[in-house]
Amino acid sequence: MKKTYGVFAGMLAMGLAVLGAPVSRAQSRMAAGESSGGSEASATSAVTSPAAPAASPEDLQKRIDALKAELADLNSELATAAPATTEAAAPPQGPGPAGAPPAAAAPAATPPAPLPTPSMSGPLATAAPYEIPAGPFGKIEVTGILSGMGLFGNNPQTFLGDGEGHVDVSNASIFIQKTSGWFQFFLQGGAYNFPVVGVPFAKTGPTTTNTFGPFPVGYAKLVKGGFNVEIGALPTLIGDEYVFTFQNMNIQRGLLWNQEPVISRGIQLNEAYKKLTLSFSWNDGLYSDRYTSLSGLLAYAINGSNTLTFAAGGNAGAYGKNSGATFVFQNNQQVYNLIYTFIKGPVTISPYYQYTVVKSNNAIYGTGAHTNGGALLANYNFKHGFSLSGRGEYIKQSGSPVTGEANLLGYGAGSGAFSFTATPTWVKDAFFIRGDIAFVHTTNLVPGDGFGTQGNNANQVKGAIEAGFMF
Repeated sequence: MKKTYGVFAGMLAMGLAVLGAPVSRAQSRMAAGESSGGSEASATSAVTSPAAPAASPEDLQKRIDALKAELADLNSELATAAPATTEAAAPPQGPGPAGAPPAAAAPAATPPAPLPTPSMSGPLATAAPYEIPAGPFGKIEVTGILSGMGLFGNNPQTFLGDGEGHVDVSNASIFIQKTSGWFQFFLQGGAYNFPVVGVPFAKTGPTTTNTFGPFPVGYAKLVKGGFNVEIGALPTLIGDEYVFTFQNMNIQRGLLWNQEPVISRGIQLNEAYKKLTLSFSWNDGLYSDRYTSLSGLLAYAINGSNTLTFAAGGNAGAYGKNSGATFVFQNNQQVYNLIYTFIKGPVTISPYYQYTVVKSNNAIYGTGAHTNGGALLANYNFKHGFSLSGRGEYIKQSGSPVTGEANLLGYGAGSGAFSFTATPTWVKDAFFIRGDIAFVHTTNLVPGDGFGTQGNNANQVKGAIEAGFMF
């Protein structure tokens, strides 16, 4: 660019010099026999001299052609000089191998986006995955969590093996998945526990061994457009709280969650069409290993902030054995949920209603019962990684100690309970720390089924703290 300016400055100086030349110089050159069209310089002198005759149209055209030719030459010189100018202006590169030219700066790589699985209700979020090339499988993505917790409360149910305080690993899991192409999969492996309000705490080791094992969730997924099929050990379609602590707003799960299936083995069909999402599953209910349960979900996205969901499930057969993950009453129940979710900016609000019914089966477990319950979950994300979550809920079951219905809540036939839980959270990069304070109050408590050493106390307060890394 500087060279271009220099050329035009030289042309301007030349023109000024010609314009200032004495008239006698032009006349002597004409007398010497120079023709007016002999050169660009002589043509310019003839035009600028007062004594020179007027230029003809042919002379003017010749001058224009000459100027065009010179402009073309200047443009060619500029194009030739541009690469050298660009190279000179480039910032110096770092040292490279001896005798090799400086390496060009590599473009900044775009980090992979967080994955939608495992599902999270916030405020925690999955980390950006580590991507591993896997040949014909394409890219495999790996994430994980490592966290520990302390749990302390009053009125422990010592007759059920509970204590006032516990310190344990809450999650030590790795997630391996493939999220693209027609064949996908998800596999979770590790250790975990399930802290629940109003229920004795079970340590991580026995929980992992006696419930879903070291690989609690794992399934293959076949995808075709908006339709997919999942086969394996699948998270339930029921309820508004997820399986593991890190997936939920609160560390401890709620009273309504305690009536729901958690993980089921089976097959699940999913279809997404515009604003509708439909899922249907044939499975083994509360991990009973008897494939007689059905569940389904219908979600309608009203707009970008509001979603309405209906979920239902039930056992078409009958099952009569308890295990670490299979509770005989809940495994034989029907459960119905109506869930509304509002998410806008930093705010998440999700109220939901739940109804369950266990029909009588005197040959297996006796007289049935039903429950009605509702919950409100909310979270607000402040600045600088801080957030506050809350959950309020109430549930009541039918029956009385006299009629002897099934004890679905654990507090006796005809009992009820409400709870309130508050959870502040702070997240910094991969690290998080949060605390729970939860209060439970029972109504119509059957003596011996409550809190305290004798099971006669209607109230319990629990505090929990959890810290760890999402990687």
